[in-house]
Amino acid sequence: MPVGTLATVKALSPAQLETAGAQMVLSNTYHLHLQPGEGIVSQAGGLHKFMSWKGPILTDSGGFQVFSLSKIRTITEEGVKFRSPRDGRMINLTPERSIEIQNALGADVIMAFDECPPYPAERSEVEAATQRTYRWLKRCIDAHARPDDQALFGIIQGGVHLDLRRAAAEELVALDLPGYAIGGVSVGEPAEFIHKIVEATAPYLPADKLRYLMGVGTYREMARAIASGIDVFDCVIPTRLGRHGAILVQGERWNVKNARFRDDFTALDASCPCYCCQNFSRAYLHHLVRCKEALGYMLLSLHNVTELIRFTQAIRAAILNDTFTTEFGHWLDSEATVTGHLESE
Repeated sequence: MPVGTLATVKALSPAQLETAGAQMVLSNTYHLHLQPGEGIVSQAGGLHKFMSWKGPILTDSGGFQVFSLSKIRTITEEGVKFRSPRDGRMINLTPERSIEIQNALGADVIMAFDECPPYPAERSEVEAATQRTYRWLKRCIDAHARPDDQALFGIIQGGVHLDLRRAAAEELVALDLPGYAIGGVSVGEPAEFIHKIVEATAPYLPADKLRYLMGVGTYREMARAIASGIDVFDCVIPTRLGRHGAILVQGERWNVKNARFRDDFTALDASCPCYCCQNFSRAYLHHLVRCKEALGYMLLSLHNVTELIRFTQAIRAAILNDTFTTEFGHWLDSEATVTGHLESE
């Protein structure tokens, strides 16, 4: 799912996202509550009309952003009080308020409000956050006013403690939710920890319910997570890299600013069907990025999003053809690549 934090995937239009093969996008409760406010979005007819996106939309609960972006905050059983980084006012975000905002935004999938413990953290702190996340989830379920047209997903926390992850997964599954997410990964822990968490948690989630790994979206991490049974991902990496002159090409990451592209008049990737690859040379892209032209950022972002969607499409086809291990086995043991939430998106 390309990330459209503020009801827009940076540098890309909805039409471009469609041509890239995107089926679903993600927006963020925290950021949209601060600007323009869920009331404006609701008046517009909901997120779909507001951002002119016809496909499904998922909204994150805002929990991760509260804990990662708000330096001044107070966590209680009631919720989280934090100072807005936009205008300095104090905001009280509770499970009920998060759901109320998401109901007003009108996304197809909404996320329960959770407490995302940092890494590293003491086990006692992680355990308390995991238990509170479960109690908050039950409050989210009670507060959810649109269960018929908005699927509420629960989020499994537990840090790097696999026994806490298993217990949390079993508790959430017992609530029979429409889908489940593995959260609290890619928050500073080594990449290998992500794989261990996913491998240990995913088997406890129903195969007939969507399994979502939050904040992960690179070749190796997606391939390994899919091998464990994960279905869907989100990450800002493809557009963030595009805005910094980096391109993803068939499993590699290149810096188009490098001098070797200055007089390279071949296509970025001749096998890629995106508008960038079908119409412009590496030399032109090098020129645009060197000159800091907005077109360059748009073209690279379009290619990167298309590339990662094509990667997951190819994995899906390999699974259906029973050739996943043959075609993508090299990703399961390869060295780690770029991972992590990039909140500047």
